[in-house]
Amino acid sequence: MTASPVPIEAVSQRLERFVADQRAQWRDGGAETAAFFDAAAAALTGGKRLRARFCLTGWQAVAEHRGGAPRSPQAPDEVLAAAAALEIFHAAALVHDDLIDNSDTRRGHPAAHRALESAHRTSRWAGDAAAFGRSAAILLGDLLVAWSDDLLEEGLQGAVHAASARAVYALMRREVTVGQFLDIAEEAAFVTAPDDEHADRALRVASLKSARYSIQHPLLLGAALAGADERQSAALAAFGHPLGLAFQLRDDVLGVFGDAAVTGKPSGDDLREGKRTLLIAYTRERLAPGARQVFDELIGDPSLDAGQIAALQQTIADTGALERVEQAITRFADEADRALRGAPLGTPAVGALRDLARDATARTA
Repeated sequence: MTASPVPIEAVSQRLERFVADQRAQWRDGGAETAAFFDAAAAALTGGKRLRARFCLTGWQAVAEHRGGAPRSPQAPDEVLAAAAALEIFHAAALVHDDLIDNSDTRRGHPAAHRALESAHRTSRWAGDAAAFGRSAAILLGDLLVAWSDDLLEEGLQGAVHAASARAVYALMRREVTVGQFLDIAEEAAFVTAPDDEHADRALRVASLKSARYSIQHPLLLGAALAGADERQSAALAAFGHPLGLAFQLRDDVLGVFGDAAVTGKPSGDDLREGKRTLLIAYTRERLAPGARQVFDELIGDPSLDAGQIAALQQTIADTGALERVEQAITRFADEADRALRGAPLGTPAVGALRDLARDATARTA
């Protein structure tokens, strides 16, 4: 039996209420502040609310097992606030990520720094519009990080398990920051690493940058708020980490082969950005030294045209790298599923976790 999930609309409503409160507190901040908050609100729209869903289901899995979750669960505000805080932190990460990668689009719309650049031009302000957009996006990401902390603390006031929840959230923040650094470092450091280590290094980035932050920690945050014991937390971690790796590997495949009309980003964008993913590591393993050198010279070239992207996609497929990554996705997803067998978690919520696992790995955007 699959659980009736906590309505994700409740998280969106909690986000809207928080943003409205922030606007009210800054009503005298002038037109520029209002526009800055408009940009923050825009960054919070859209998306799959994946992290919020895992947070809610982590809470539900523990609460059900203890008999504390009703048939149609209505999560307490502390859980909704934590789930919404995760979405704000995710928005902050995307704003900074697009800036780091010099991406023009996000979810089919201009990336935050491009939208802020455009607003500068439209307002006919003085100075360099592109420089303004970049600087404003750094500050926008910082504001969203602060907002995520503010909302989390607002929700944790009086919460029984506040200390445990804070510890999970703080660890998530540190790990994803290190993971983001390792991601950009690998684009330069790969030349000094032995070829046979590239796959392990790519998985290290995937673990810290995405797997723990996207799935494992949201699960553990929700579970902590429900009062999870060590066995329950261990089971959710054993499920969340491999599933997070499968999720990121699917993201890597879409970053190279995804349909721009579906993903909202140009096809092959990860190739232009020089992402040193498992796909790239596996491809390099099967190339002769000369072909590998040419491949390395092309990866990370922002001027790659459609023909060059298509040629790189063909090379990745021909070496078997795409098939190997698909096999890894299946392997990690199976490992995650095994972790749920016999776990001390609510049976209906386990069904919901399996549904979420399918959504996270069998997707086109």
